Amino acid sequence: MRDLSLHLLDIAQNSIAAQATKIDVHLEINPKLDYLALIISDNGKGMNAEFLQQITSPFTTTRTTRKVGLGLPLLMQNAERTGGYLEITSSVGKGTTLRAVFHPNHIDCPPMGDIAGVAAQLICSFPNISFSFSFKTDTSEFSITTLEIAQALEGIPINDTSVFPLVKQVIESSLEELKFPV
Repeated sequence: MRDLSLHLLDIAQNSIAAQATKIDVHLEINPKLDYLALIISDNGKGMNAEFLQQITSPFTTTRTTRKVGLGLPLLMQNAERTGGYLEITSSVGKGTTLRAVFHPNHIDCPPMGDIAGVAAQLICSFPNISFSFSFKTDTSEFSITTLEIAQALEGIPINDTSVFPLVKQVIESSLEELKFPV
């Protein structure tokens, strides 16, 4: 995958497929410490220990339409290329947490991509899932949740077509103010 926003989208889709009703996304960057972390937690079905051990193999997938799954192996490869790592913990019936750490000053670190667009798309496309996004730098932090957006909309459905551009703009402007690299 070309950028972190596509990895985020892929992992969120895995959480949705695992029947998660709550997905928390945390992106933290500290260029001075050469640290970038993408942490995604969900309350989906979770995985047993045996499946979890094999999850980064491209030949391990729960899909029935094809026999390969490249999302997690590519995320692991991209993190490790920068000297970082991928860590996944999971409990059956409780959910999964994924933590990918990158060194953003490394030449092989993928760009952020359209983080605001992916976050807004997920929030607006899945109104029955509670999303929480937090973005943190070494100096400040911004967060946004599905609940906050729904309350601000005062009865307008979150999946109304007019809502997506507004949510994306709020996230983009907040990330600019935060000086979060996009």
